[in-house]
Amino acid sequence: MIYYYLRHTWHWLVVGMLAIVFSKAAASPTSYANFSSGSITRETPASMPSPEVPNIDFSNLNDYIALAPSPKPRNINIYDLPYSTTANYPNYKRLAINTGVLYAGGIAALGILQALPEDATAWNKDRITSIPFWKRWSTHVKKGPVWDADSFIFNYILHPYGGAAYYMSARSQGCNILWSAIYATGVSTIFWEYGIEAFMEIPSLQDLIITPFAGTLIGESFYVLKRHIVANGYTLFGSNLLGNIVAFIIDPVNEVVGIFAGNPCRTSAAASRSKASVSLTPTPRSLTLSLTF
Repeated sequence: MIYYYLRHTWHWLVVGMLAIVFSKAAASPTSYANFSSGSITRETPASMPSPEVPNIDFSNLNDYIALAPSPKPRNINIYDLPYSTTANYPNYKRLAINTGVLYAGGIAALGILQALPEDATAWNKDRITSIPFWKRWSTHVKKGPVWDADSFIFNYILHPYGGAAYYMSARSQGCNILWSAIYATGVSTIFWEYGIEAFMEIPSLQDLIITPFAGTLIGESFYVLKRHIVANGYTLFGSNLLGNIVAFIIDPVNEVVGIFAGNPCRTSAAASRSKASVSLTPTPRSLTLSLTF
């Protein structure tokens, strides 16, 4: 008889323990994750107060996503950052490529200018062809700089635009205003006036002043305009064609190099066209966080 009671008593002990466990679970809040429709839901009893929704600004979520740490380091794209006149994050590799492209483009421009009539460039072609090029360069550098007699379009339109293109070559690669201006001054002085163009004429005093200074003022305006174009997905006044044309005009070096070496501005523009939206929806029994891309 004793053996019979001992053998069946443990059944009732197990049943009693399970009853206690389930009664405690019923008294506690039920919490589970619902992954349907891309949402995460936390259920709470109706007796508990509604959860407070945090005041979070998600209007610039793409900026934070673009700058989020990643296992593979990448160069900072200045167009992903807020506008600044002093922030300096130069991409030296791309700056070197841009400088090489500018040098090649300068040689091509010299050939085009040499093909123009003499009254357009004020170059004496008979004298140029009669003197070896290395002697021409040495003579011109020693005599310069002088006040030249070039046409208005060359001195006061093309040279400032060239200075702006030099400036944008550095500005779009992360340099701030100061270093972009120094880069434009160095390129216009050493690379052009005392470099390529010195093979054809004496360095010009107007060009040494106007090209870097006017180029810096115009170039920073170009930079602000390009930031607007990139932020709107390479569109301007709602036109993607116009946005791409203007971007090429105001930043020709980076747009051309970007075709072959990659253009991070295009990535930023694509991200701006695919905005991420975040919504927090409180209900009496739940708080739902939804992310939509």
